Amino acid sequence: MAAVKTVYRSEHDSIGERSVPKDVYYGVQSLRAAENFHITGLTMHPEIINSIAEIKKASAITNYEIGLLDKRVADAIVRACDEIAAGKLHEAFIVDPIQGGAGTSLNMNANEVIANRAIELLGGEKGDYALVNPNDHVNYGQSTNDVFPSAGKMAVLKLLIRAQIQLERLYAALTQKAEEFDGVIKMGRTQMQDAVPIRLGQEFRAYSEAIRRDIVRLERAQDEMRCLNMGGTAIGTGINADEQYLRRIVPNLSKVTGLRLIQAFDLIDATQNLDEFVAVSGAVKTCAVNLSKMCNDLRLLSSGPRCGFNEINLPPRQNGSSIMPGKVNPVIPEVVNQVAFHIIGGDMTVTMAAEAGQLELNAFEPIIFYHLIQSVETLTYAVHTLVDNCIVGITANAARCKAMVDNSVGIITALCPHIGYEAAADLAKRAIETGGSVKDLILEEGVLDEETLEKILDPYSMTEPGISAKELLER
Repeated sequence: MAAVKTVYRSEHDSIGERSVPKDVYYGVQSLRAAENFHITGLTMHPEIINSIAEIKKASAITNYEIGLLDKRVADAIVRACDEIAAGKLHEAFIVDPIQGGAGTSLNMNANEVIANRAIELLGGEKGDYALVNPNDHVNYGQSTNDVFPSAGKMAVLKLLIRAQIQLERLYAALTQKAEEFDGVIKMGRTQMQDAVPIRLGQEFRAYSEAIRRDIVRLERAQDEMRCLNMGGTAIGTGINADEQYLRRIVPNLSKVTGLRLIQAFDLIDATQNLDEFVAVSGAVKTCAVNLSKMCNDLRLLSSGPRCGFNEINLPPRQNGSSIMPGKVNPVIPEVVNQVAFHIIGGDMTVTMAAEAGQLELNAFEPIIFYHLIQSVETLTYAVHTLVDNCIVGITANAARCKAMVDNSVGIITALCPHIGYEAAADLAKRAIETGGSVKDLILEEGVLDEETLEKILDPYSMTEPGISAKELLER
C-alpha cells in the first residue's frame, strides 16, 4: 500500500520560511518550539490550554467592545476559543511544558491554533493570516508576559478548588472515624516508646484538625491565584494596551471563566515577582507533609497482623507479595507517602525558579507551572484514593488496644501527683524488670489501696485533662 504523501503549506516568521503540514492548526512558531524543546515528551496540561483559550476569548470580546477588532473576526476567535475550552483541538498544542522563552512558545501555539480555526470558520484556508493574524488579532493588546502567568494562575486556581473538595471529603471521613473510635482506649506513644493512654478517636480527631488547617491554607492559596497581571503586557507598563482594554480585560475574563479574578494593583510588580506561586506551593507542601505523617501513623498502627501494633485494620486492597501468601500491604498510605515526597521536591523547584527571576521578568514560569500543577493534581488524586480506599474502611481492634494499655508501664505516669515522680519511676523500673503489672506491684507493696488505685488508673480518665487538687491535698 502506497504511503500517504503529506501536503505542506509555507509559513514564515522572523527566522525565515518553513513548511508546515497543510491540515494542522499550529503554525511555524509552534513547530520551531516543538523542535527546540523536546524535554518531557509531554504536552501542556489541559487546564493551561483551556485557560489560555479563555484569556484569548476575553481579549477578543474586550477589543471588539472598544472598537479595535472587527465583529466577524472577534466572533470567529471567540468560537475557536470556545471549542478549545470544551476540549477540542488540544492535540494541536504541541509545545513541551518545559520551554525557554518565558512561555512565548505556548502563547504563540495558542495564537496560531486559534487564528487557523477562526480562519476556517470564516471560510478561509489554514495559514491565510490575512483573514485572522495570530499576532495582530488573536494576541491584540497582549504579551506572553501577561498571558502566560495569568493562564498559569487560572489553571492552578481551578485545580486548587478541586483539591479542596477532596480535602473536605477527607476531613469529613476522619471526623466520622474520630466519633466511631471515641471509646477505644489505647496507648499513646512518644519517640516510639510507650507514653500514656489516649483514645483512638482522639488520634483521628487530631488528623482531622491538621486537614482542616490545610483546607484553610488552600483557600488562601486560591486568593493568591486570583490576582492577574493582564493588561500589563511586556513588563507591566501596559505598552500597546488601550486604556479601555486595560480596565475591561479582567472583568471580562471573570465573566468568561466564572472565576472571581482581580487585576493586580501594581502590574509591574505582578509581572516580575512570582512569590504567589511560592506561597501556593508552600501550602500544598504543608498539606503533603500532614498527609504523609498521618499515613506513616496508619502504617504503624496497622502493622502486623500478628507481630506488629495491630491496633487498627486497613481495608485490604490487593495482594501484597508474589512470594508470601496472604500478605497484604498498606498500599494506599504508601502511595500517599510517595506523592508527598514528589510534592516536597517540586516545592524546591518552584522556590528556586521564583528566586531566579531577573529585573522585569521571570523566565522560569514554565517549570513553576509544570511542577505546581503536578503537585496540586497528584495531591488531589492521592487524597481521593486515601478517602475511598482506606479511611472509610478502617476498623479498630479494641480488644488488642485495651490489652496493651492494661499491660503497659506508661500508665504509672498518672501516679506521679499522688506518690511522687521518683517513687513512680522506681515502680516502673521494677515492673519492666519483672514483667509484672504496675497495678499488682502497687497493691502488693501497699502503696495505695485498690479503690484509690482503680480511680487513678481509670484509662478513660487518663485521656482527659484535670486532676482534683482537693483530693491531692487530702492525701
